[in-house]
Amino acid sequence: MAPDTNRPLQAEAVAITGRAPEVGAGCALTATDRFAPCTIVIFGATGDLAHRKLIPALYNLFCNHGLPEPITIVGCGRTALDHAAFRATLHESLAREGTTDFDCWPEFAASLHYQTMAYDAAVDYEKLGHFLADLDRSRPTGGNRIFYLAVPPALYSPIAAHLGQAGLAKEGPSADNGWARIVVEKPFGRDLDSATTLDRVLHANFQEHQIFRIDHYLAKETVQNILMLRFANAIFEPLWNRGYIDYVGIVAAEKLGIEHRAGYYEEAGIIRDMFQNHMMQLLALTALEPPSHFEAARVQDEKGKVFRSLKPFEVEHWPENLILGQYGPGIIDGRPVPGYRDEPGVRPGSATPTFAVMRLFIDNWRWRGVPFYLASGKRLARKESRIVIQFKNVPHSMFRNVLVEAIAANRLVLGIHPQEEISLTFQTKNPGDRECLRPVTMRFNYYQGYQGPALAAYEKVLLDCIGGDHLLFWRQDGVELTWSFLSPILEVCEVCSMTDQRLHTYPAGGYGPAAAHPWMRLLMDEK
Repeated sequence: MAPDTNRPLQAEAVAITGRAPEVGAGCALTATDRFAPCTIVIFGATGDLAHRKLIPALYNLFCNHGLPEPITIVGCGRTALDHAAFRATLHESLAREGTTDFDCWPEFAASLHYQTMAYDAAVDYEKLGHFLADLDRSRPTGGNRIFYLAVPPALYSPIAAHLGQAGLAKEGPSADNGWARIVVEKPFGRDLDSATTLDRVLHANFQEHQIFRIDHYLAKETVQNILMLRFANAIFEPLWNRGYIDYVGIVAAEKLGIEHRAGYYEEAGIIRDMFQNHMMQLLALTALEPPSHFEAARVQDEKGKVFRSLKPFEVEHWPENLILGQYGPGIIDGRPVPGYRDEPGVRPGSATPTFAVMRLFIDNWRWRGVPFYLASGKRLARKESRIVIQFKNVPHSMFRNVLVEAIAANRLVLGIHPQEEISLTFQTKNPGDRECLRPVTMRFNYYQGYQGPALAAYEKVLLDCIGGDHLLFWRQDGVELTWSFLSPILEVCEVCSMTDQRLHTYPAGGYGPAAAHPWMRLLMDEK
């Protein structure tokens, strides 16, 4: 039986604490007994993603009674480990990631198991199937399984194919086959052709309702709140269009460099790493039309309409709408840091972009003529993700004979990280006997007045995988539409060099290339 993929997005407060939050009336709440027992199989369980994100998320959920009972977690990897050694490495990782409370560790550790396997060996998947069946007899989970691919993208297709060949993708109400789901991390391919090839392999072995294409940005509380802000408040949506909005800016700035990920980043670059997934999802949530119901399929349909409405990128006029950069040496937090080409593992003379800002347009009734600026980069002055809604200037100033200064336009900023807040800037009279205006800003901290639990992004997406909810995941049509739009931009990136002015250098610790500063000043509140 297929899971309910159209379940409305629900607050997980009761699932975590067993009680309703002190504030937030009207939340739809969920109890732990709504989740079926299951086994979570993590491929790449000795890798960075599993140790830094997945296991800490699962441990926090387990300690707060947020996981179904029983739960079984099986790590798979090429490293030869027994169960005890695997548990010991995870304990060390939790401590390294800042966990200090290990009161529930013994019980959690009892749910942890490890299976050594080669990802290209069919016989090892047969062994895995027998091992999972044996575990189900001691810790009955009804044959419900999640296969999480925390591995390099090149392994997605072979693992999915081997799971299918071993019968582990089958679903059915039996002791050996309950539901089966596969979780794929971004990037979903490196271009349109590879994305469609990956999809063919996935669908040759799994049905669409079994496939979860994860983008953890979508699970951030402040990202989920975008639709709530727009469609649960009558004061914003009537103004959310070309008649009142001058431009929209979406920024994901990072202070970090590539952090020993040269092998991946040299192949990806900033467009594949950030724009095809995170930035396009933020764009869609900001620009989509109201869905008829707050359900996964309806929301995905509206996102697809946004992607289909993107005005095609004109390569012949690319300098007018795209600025690419690569960080050089600079200063971050008072210490010198190397340039990209000096990072370990980077090719000499590499022309991989680490910064991009693009201007694009959505050709539909709501947004015709409104520029959307998308910017992301490594080694910038500060880490910040935000969405800027810049309203138009007042159409007529009745104060022109009274005021000397121009009237600044209103500005709504949705802070995603690290400032999880909403701020609205507007004009008011300055106190005193002179007729002067001053801009003032109202700020709402997202957690202000809230006493309930807070879920980290990976905790939320793991719960949604267990619950079978696709709302915070990609659908294949969206993947293909975004790759189609970005293909001409990728062609520009592929022929970049440091001498043809397509790729600009910028010092680490700044706001990107000098050519991008006029646009970045619009987005980052910098003078």
